[in-house]
Amino acid sequence: MRAVVIGKPGGPEVLSLEDRPVPQPGPGEIRVRVHASALNRADLLQRRGSYPAPPGAPADIPGLEYAGEVDAVGEGAGLWAVGNRVMGIVGGGGHAEYVVVHEREGIRIPQNLSWEEAAAIPEVFLTAYDALFRQLDLTMGERLLILAVGSGVGTAALQLASAAGATVIGTSRTAGKLKRAQEMGLEIAIDTGKEDLAEAVNQATYGSGVHAVLDLVGGKLLEASLRVVALRGRVVVVGTTGGANVQVDLGLLLRRRIHLFGTVLRSRPLEEKIALAREFSNAVLPLISSARIRPVVDSVFPMADIRKAHERMEENASFGKIVLTW
Repeated sequence: MRAVVIGKPGGPEVLSLEDRPVPQPGPGEIRVRVHASALNRADLLQRRGSYPAPPGAPADIPGLEYAGEVDAVGEGAGLWAVGNRVMGIVGGGGHAEYVVVHEREGIRIPQNLSWEEAAAIPEVFLTAYDALFRQLDLTMGERLLILAVGSGVGTAALQLASAAGATVIGTSRTAGKLKRAQEMGLEIAIDTGKEDLAEAVNQATYGSGVHAVLDLVGGKLLEASLRVVALRGRVVVVGTTGGANVQVDLGLLLRRRIHLFGTVLRSRPLEEKIALAREFSNAVLPLISSARIRPVVDSVFPMADIRKAHERMEENASFGKIVLTW
C-alpha cells in the first residue's frame, strides 16, 4: 500500500509517498480501505519531531482519522461487513491506503456524506463532542466561549453547542473567518487581533461572563478568558498553538471556583475511545444524517500533494478541515 512517510523531522519537504506492507486485521478488528483522510495540527507537530505517535501507532506515518470502506474482517469480528462505509480516529497511520482498527471503534458514515465530508468529521467532531459534553457538561441556555472558532474543532464545536441550545461566543484574528462562523450560527464574534478579549466578552454579556470556555489556543488568550468565567465556570484546554506556558491567577480560580482542566484523545486507552465512538454515534450521527450539522471542508488535496496540504495549514488561513484523498 501507499503511505505518507515522515523521512526525518523537518518541514513539508520531509514528507513522501512510500510503499508499505498492507496491515492484517487481528481478532475483533477490521481493515479499512481508506478513501479520504484529513490533516490536523498534530500531524504538523509530528512531522517537526515534537509530537511522537503513541505506542502501537506507526512512528513515521501520520494521520489521525480516516473515511473508507471495510476491506477485511478479523476473526470474531461481526459488527461490520465487507463494503460497509466507516470512519473513525486512529493514533497514527491514517494517511495510508489501509488502516486496521478495532471493530467497535468504527463509526457508520451517513449516506448523505461524500468521502471528503466524512473524512472531515472524526477527529474534530469527536474532540468537540467530548470536550463540550463529557468534560464541560455544557447545557442548554449556557454561554460558551470558543477560542479559535474558525478552526476544525472550533467549527464542529460551534455547531454542536448551537444544536444543544447554548449561546456561542467565538474568537479569531481573521475577520473573514468570523463572518463565516456567524453564517453558521455564531452569535457574538470577537476579533482578538483588534479587540481585548475580556473587555469584549464583558460588554457582550453585560458583565455576566461565560459559563464555559473551549480553549483551542492556550497562551495569553487562556489568561484573558479566565477573567470572564462566571462563578463555578468551567474551562477545558484542548490546544496550545498560542503557547503552552501561561501565568494563571490562582486567586481568581479560588474566588470563582473555576474548574480548569485539559484533555487529549490521541493517547487514550482503547476502551475509552470505543466508549466515545459509540456515544457519539448515538448522539450526533442523527444530526449529521438530517443535515442539521455538516462537516466544514476548507480544501481537498490528493495525497500526492501532502506537502502542499501541510503548507496550507501552516498559513493559518484555512476555515474548517483540510482533506486528503487517495
